Amino acid sequence: MVVTVQHLLLLQLIHSLDPTICARNVAENTFEKENYDYDLVVIGGGSGGLACAKQAVQLGAKVAVLDYVKPSPRGTKWGLGGTCVNVGCIPKKLMHQASLLGEAIHDARPYGWQLGDPATVRHDWATLTESVQNHIKSVNWVTRVDLREQKVEYVNGLGHFKDPHTVVAVMKNQTERELSAKHVVIAVGGRPRYPDIPGAIEYGISSDDVFSLPHEPGKTLLVGAGYIGLECAGFLKGLGYDVTVMVRSILLRGFDQQMATLVGDSMVEKGIRFHHRTRPLAVEKQADGRLLVKYETQDGTTTTTGEEVYDTVLFAIGRQAETGTLKLENAGVVTANDGKSDKIDVNELDQTNVPHIYAVGDVLQGKPELTPVAIHAGRIIARRLFGGSDERMDYKDVATTVFTPLEYGCVGLSEEAAEAKYGKDGIEVYHAYYKPTEFFVPQRSVRYCYLKAVAVRDGDQPVLGLHFLGPAAGEVIQGFAAALKSGLTMKVLRNTVGIHPTVAEEFTRLAITKSSGLDPTPATCCS
Repeated sequence: MVVTVQHLLLLQLIHSLDPTICARNVAENTFEKENYDYDLVVIGGGSGGLACAKQAVQLGAKVAVLDYVKPSPRGTKWGLGGTCVNVGCIPKKLMHQASLLGEAIHDARPYGWQLGDPATVRHDWATLTESVQNHIKSVNWVTRVDLREQKVEYVNGLGHFKDPHTVVAVMKNQTERELSAKHVVIAVGGRPRYPDIPGAIEYGISSDDVFSLPHEPGKTLLVGAGYIGLECAGFLKGLGYDVTVMVRSILLRGFDQQMATLVGDSMVEKGIRFHHRTRPLAVEKQADGRLLVKYETQDGTTTTTGEEVYDTVLFAIGRQAETGTLKLENAGVVTANDGKSDKIDVNELDQTNVPHIYAVGDVLQGKPELTPVAIHAGRIIARRLFGGSDERMDYKDVATTVFTPLEYGCVGLSEEAAEAKYGKDGIEVYHAYYKPTEFFVPQRSVRYCYLKAVAVRDGDQPVLGLHFLGPAAGEVIQGFAAALKSGLTMKVLRNTVGIHPTVAEEFTRLAITKSSGLDPTPATCCS
């Protein structure tokens, strides 16, 4: 588009009268002359993509969202809303809550509740999955209505690039529709990986399937010890099923490893079995329909093999970005590691190597794979493109929680990362075991209720990381995350008066350091 002196003088005059009109007219003038169908096309109808699309429309852009769910190998499919709504955060939290309620039933008796014979307490899997799926369907419906009301065009098609400014939507009936756009946001998320072993895809399930499984899972093997594997293992055990976790290397890779070990130990205390340094070799279906899993265990230089029968085998060995069907080469977009990765590198503006093509969410290389991160990044892109903002997404110090039976919440650096950055003598670690008041009467174990703050050793001791293992960890860590982002120091933390009796107040009572060698176990709840 050629901009003449007359154009500039006219725009300057309009701006002097009303800057808002100017911005809108510039956008409309550019849109008309460049002759694109849309100001923005978003590929992917998950949390990040939808947030970006809705924010853009609110700022006056013309937007289309493409979303199409390919069924899992077991045939599971779902509606609009992405992983979080359908097969991630939301159903996971609901099933975690169901598990906690089962524990609460047992806790209620010492508090005086008359609940009858404990042996008669049973959980019904079909009722739970029906309730969870009904909620998900209601969210799918509300999401579609919201898009229609906000005038975001929803295209139920599988998208790929024809060229840098053209996206093709392949519809359910295999017809194709082309959409041209000035800007494109890739927000396709990821799907679970399966190991390359016989029977894995044919007989195994993933987190895509477990929340709508049409039958009780029964005796279950979880392959993988990341947060998805441990969360699923936790709620299945809490619902009364026999659960084993197969761990190839370490628990919760990327998290603080002391905390990860405590999480695992707390799960063992709940009755969950762990096979360490073990990997599956094959899954075979027996005549009775159950699954025979063959595996090998590495113990030093010794390798042993074994086999065990399960009703369900759930693979949680990681996720793969859904970039393989996008035909990125047609747009000139290169994935990470010079095209060798399924994920995408972006710059500080969340741009790919093609400046008008952006990416958010789980497709990003080296960024937190968390729903709120994708939502926040998506909105910032829209505000920058259509609202005149100069915001940039800050991916540092993002809080998260692993919803295991005893929850683990954290924000900032792990102890290992802090030590690597500042040196062992450059950090101080404050830590404590504690006793939740609500655990006293039912005499629940407090053995693994633990927290720590990792701080710079000198001065007022800026806090680098906070880690909490215990009840309601997500609720606890959220507020402290804001404090850490605002420059929290140990001096400020120790001068903060806690709310008593809560578990969150334990952060304000941290006084013992690891370097002191003193016992971090309190004598009473008020010590």
